[in-house]
Amino acid sequence: MGDRTEPYLCKPEDREVRWMGETSTHFLATGALTGGAFGLVEETAKRGMSVPLHRHDLDVESFYVLGGSITFYLGNQAASLAGPGAFVHIPGGVIHGFRVESDTARYLILTTPRHVEFYRAITASSPETAIEGDVIDKACQEYGITFLGSLPEPA
Repeated sequence: MGDRTEPYLCKPEDREVRWMGETSTHFLATGALTGGAFGLVEETAKRGMSVPLHRHDLDVESFYVLGGSITFYLGNQAASLAGPGAFVHIPGGVIHGFRVESDTARYLILTTPRHVEFYRAITASSPETAIEGDVIDKACQEYGITFLGSLPEPA
């Protein structure tokens, strides 16, 4: 872990907010704020938003669903629908992906500071700014993310 940090309060109006299309990412805790201990982001996404199957060997990632429903694809397990109050833990190296099934979903992602910086690298400062594929490819190389294919089609 990094240097000792000071306590802080992150009010909604103080959050850094970035966008990938209509998905908003609110940065609540970064490595700089937690002395390298962890990172925490809150996302709100619309129906159909998905993250394809991928793996990151060095970064642990956990989701806590605040609202809506999300189908998670985790390793060799069958797809699982998660609603409010569900917690999903993904160790480094596990193939995973997810899709928002409800009109909107809101969830927290607890992860490593390095993975939070990946989120920053693939998002923009406004929803009108398109994220080009080469930006995502470069960020994947820099942060050790390997995309492995599309999610299975919904049943």
